[in-house]
Amino acid sequence: MSELRGAVLGWFDSGRIAPGEAPAVLRAADLTPSRGDWRDFLSRLTLWLGTVALAASVIFFFAFNWDALGRMAKFGLVEGAILIGLLACWRLGVETLAGKAVLLLLSLLAGALLALAGQVYQTGADSWELFAWWAALILPWVLVGRFAPLWLLWLALLNLAAFLYEGIRFDVDFEAMVWGLFVLNSLALAAWEAGRRSGLSGLGEDWPPRLVAMASAASATLLMLWAILDGRDEAKGALAAVLYFGWLACLYAWYRRVRPDLFMLALAILSLIVSAATLLAKWVFDGGSGAGGFLFVGLAVIGMSAAGGLWLKSVAREQAA
Repeated sequence: MSELRGAVLGWFDSGRIAPGEAPAVLRAADLTPSRGDWRDFLSRLTLWLGTVALAASVIFFFAFNWDALGRMAKFGLVEGAILIGLLACWRLGVETLAGKAVLLLLSLLAGALLALAGQVYQTGADSWELFAWWAALILPWVLVGRFAPLWLLWLALLNLAAFLYEGIRFDVDFEAMVWGLFVLNSLALAAWEAGRRSGLSGLGEDWPPRLVAMASAASATLLMLWAILDGRDEAKGALAAVLYFGWLACLYAWYRRVRPDLFMLALAILSLIVSAATLLAKWVFDGGSGAGGFLFVGLAVIGMSAAGGLWLKSVAREQAA
């Protein structure tokens, strides 16, 4: 289906479709949603919205009735909801969409239970420990569920735990935080692609690794910008530059040759443009350029963006061929 979609979009791009014939071509290629597709979409949408709303309702119930509920009532409510969820998951089966939605609900309720324990008993634990234990407790459900949103929730918890831990350990050293997030998300992306390559179920969709790649790209770009603008530690800056270009090379090699993905290549180009524009701006303005420097940097960004767009367009035509 993806190859057919790419071919049809290539026809539109090359002007081979006559004006006014677009709806007929899309219907003939079965690329327009049917009534069944709309019903399936609305069913899934209401399922996930209901799941998130149900988890949020438990949290807001506590917030509104905190003073009116006793300690045992608070714990009994959350633990009872988790028990009911486990029974529902056993009844529905973890392979069904409804069962996976229940696993997602259970994962959210596990966080609510940990937050409740910390609030009631005032354990004095650091914030990062909450998210680290939350990720550890739901890991069995993540492994059993084999469901992309659950994996992303687990990875988001690890990111929060790492972010808060680095802030405490390194006295809010922003650079250390970015290094930690870069390593975590890059390893997560590599693990995702390795699992997908080996045929693990639940890892076949394209959008989850793209989200992970965006997190990895953001931290990699920040490291490169830090190396360009700081300049106080040349060794650390050189290491950041080497890792950054190595990250770009790996991204290009994998998503250009092994598993072509235009979005990932566009993400790499965007990161490269931001880094190159920052380096160029530093060089121009350190030389004392005035308003002309802004014009020069702006024209350079336009030129790099145009070149990147043309290259991506050629790659898209190559993939559609």
